[in-house]
Amino acid sequence: MSSTPHDPFYSSPFGPFYRRHTPYMVQPEYRIYEMNKRLQSRTEDSDNLWWDAFATEFFEDDATLTLSFCLEDGPKRYTIGRTLIPRYFSTVFEGGVTDLYYILKHSKESYHNSSITVDCDQCAMVTQHGKPMFTKVCTEGRLILEFTFDDLMRIKTWHFTIRQYRELVPRSILAMHAQDPQVLDQLSKNITRMGLTNFTLNYLRLCVILEPMQELMSRHKTYNLSPRDCLKTCLFQKWQRMVAPPAEPTRQPTTKRRKRKNSTSSTSNSSAGNTSNSTGSKKKTTAANLSLSSQVPQGLGAIPNCSLNPGRDGDLCHSTAVTPSGQFKEKH
Repeated sequence: MSSTPHDPFYSSPFGPFYRRHTPYMVQPEYRIYEMNKRLQSRTEDSDNLWWDAFATEFFEDDATLTLSFCLEDGPKRYTIGRTLIPRYFSTVFEGGVTDLYYILKHSKESYHNSSITVDCDQCAMVTQHGKPMFTKVCTEGRLILEFTFDDLMRIKTWHFTIRQYRELVPRSILAMHAQDPQVLDQLSKNITRMGLTNFTLNYLRLCVILEPMQELMSRHKTYNLSPRDCLKTCLFQKWQRMVAPPAEPTRQPTTKRRKRKNSTSSTSNSSAGNTSNSTGSKKKTTAANLSLSSQVPQGLGAIPNCSLNPGRDGDLCHSTAVTPSGQFKEKH
């Protein structure tokens, strides 16, 4: 069977520069497959730089990782940010794990404008333990992933809800220690809690303290301030955000449109308009003939002046009188 250009492993006969980029958005699960391969390439010499490069390749800069499970003392939920994700994966291997990979079955994909969501109700996190004894742990649960819809297709949110787990011990090891009750008693004990090692659980508890301190650490690294000054500036900025009123949305000015009168209504009302104009002109002439001397005492001309600012006695309106000499005098 010959390979086609739609095959992600297709090699163009025109050379590597003609080959198109692998369309990750067609199969988001392929990124999990690549992540499993990258975890398998880990060595004992892998340092913090290797784990930072691993997180940069598969997680966004503002990514979050959430784990939900139930222990003996009740349900737990831990959420860590991007800066703490590399250390989380490294603690899995520090607890005696030699291999880690994820299996997704019957996952559902939903495409959005800028992201792709993968919902897998039958996800299994498989870890192979070399110490304290050879054990295979299958942690089952629901995994919800949100990828960015771009060429890199990195994970933005990771939420794994653990339902159950199983620890599998090979029969050959049981047969070897069948006559040793102490070893059998040790083999019967669990080496994990809900599929997580003690190293990982302790780190998640520590992240509850470290996560709020990320802003202080980044500020100390950027501005080289003392811890006390970093705390003061962070608290002051948070106080400003709490006190500052929310920004009001800009309103667009509304334009009023004049309604045009119909020609029929104007012609029908022309006769009524003529009569009203004649009566209005008579009223204007009579009002103009009225002298100000009949309204105020002789020698004073009153000019009403209303203002929103109250006067000395609290009145909103007051009048200004003109004396015969041409001077203004206020009357309340």
